[in-house]
Amino acid sequence: MKLSIWAIGKTDEKYLEEGIEKYIKRLKHYVSLEYEVFKDVKPGINADETSRREAEMILAKIKPEHHLIIMDERGKQYDSVAWSDYLMKCQLRSLKQVTLLIGGAYGHHELIRQRANDSISLSKMTFSHQMVRLFLVEQVYRAYTIIKNEKYHNI
Repeated sequence: MKLSIWAIGKTDEKYLEEGIEKYIKRLKHYVSLEYEVFKDVKPGINADETSRREAEMILAKIKPEHHLIIMDERGKQYDSVAWSDYLMKCQLRSLKQVTLLIGGAYGHHELIRQRANDSISLSKMTFSHQMVRLFLVEQVYRAYTIIKNEKYHNI
């Protein structure tokens, strides 16, 4: 299984970039991983138009075989062990490409929601779309250490 983490918009926070890079480097020992940041789109006249432009950009790149999971505050919540089980089931189902998508500042447009195979939430709290990147890569790393029964996750 190839895992992709896609995010919209750059972050200029060095501490976030360093943390993300730390976990991406660790994850490469467990899974074929692609981390891609898409450029911000030109703002529309309102939030819906901006998120629609982001959706069109993503939909132009995503392929039919991608299993698309959107990060969304309204999505299903997992604890870390259940999240590791979810990722393991993706592997067992022989999904070739799983793509985790972090939306822009306005969230996901309905076009993306319709294409998504699943929607997950990291918390009932709302986090900045830039901080979610670090939280997500850490949770993916934690999931793989759980799958491999390594000591990182204290059960």
